[in-house]
Order: sequence, then structure tokens, then C-alpha cells
Amino acid sequence: MSSSSYSNSPCAACKFLRRKCLPDCIFAPYFPPEEPQKFANVHKIFGASNVSKLLNEVLPHQREDAVNSLAYEAEARMKDPVYGCVGAISVLQRQVIKLQRELDATNADLIRYACNEMPSTSTSHQYGSRRTGGQGGEGSSVDQNSGYYFPSHWNNDGHE
Repeated sequence: MSSSSYSNSPCAACKFLRRKCLPDCIFAPYFPPEEPQKFANVHKIFGASNVSKLLNEVLPHQREDAVNSLAYEAEARMKDPVYGCVGAISVLQRQVIKLQRELDATNADLIRYACNEMPSTSTSHQYGSRRTGGQGGEGSSVDQNSGYYFPSHWNNDGHE
């Protein structure tokens, strides 16, 4: 929110719209002259009239957030006209699901490794088929009679 945009050069919106930037310009605090593409994108997607109406209806302390949201959505719509930022969110959600699956598989591998490294005791011989991790042991709770071995440092949740 620089007052220099009123005296020196018009804000990006007024410059884009080729009009005089007045001291009470609703766009000036949010579309500085150094960011012409920001307004160009917002104008192309939403229109100057709609943005002006929205800014006049929003409380003054919420206007900057509203403009940032409009600018983000406008840029996303320029890249993906159909889905906009929803498309980006969807891609990120799929990545999270993929990474969660990889993490689950790695944890299962760790359990299998820990089970194969289990020292031979009478209990481990009794439950030997479960010790290999092949039969339903993944993701189940661990207790003394399960045949699974977890080193003590796995159970302290990172607290020493």
C-alpha cells in the first residue's frame, strides 16, 4: 500500500485500463505499478468491474487477502482454464496418496527386515511362520506373543 502510486505513476489496474489513477482508487493499494501482470491476469479471468464490486463489498482488512486469492486463482486459470487451482490441489492430493503408499510399503519392509533379524528363542521358534512377515503381520498391533521383534529404539517415539 504505497501512496507513491497515487502521485508518481498509476497503479497497474489504471494503467492497464488506460484511465487516471485517482487518490481513492480501489485498485491502487493491491495492484502496484511494478506488478502489471497480476492485474492483467485478474482482469482477464474476473473482469475489472467484478473485482471492483468485490473489493467494495469486502471489509477493508480482508481486501488484500481477497486480491491475493483472486490473483492466485487467475494465474491457475491461465495455466489450466478448466480446473484452475482445483487441478493443482488434485495433483498434490494424488502425490500425497502415492507418497503415503510408498511410506507404508517401506514401513512394511522395515517390519519384515526386523522380523528376519529376530534372535532365535523358544518363542520365536513357536511362532516362526509369523516371524517372516508374510502372513497378516503388516499393520497389525504388536504384542509379546505375536512373534514380531521391534528394537527398543523403535518404541520410544523419538524421545530419549
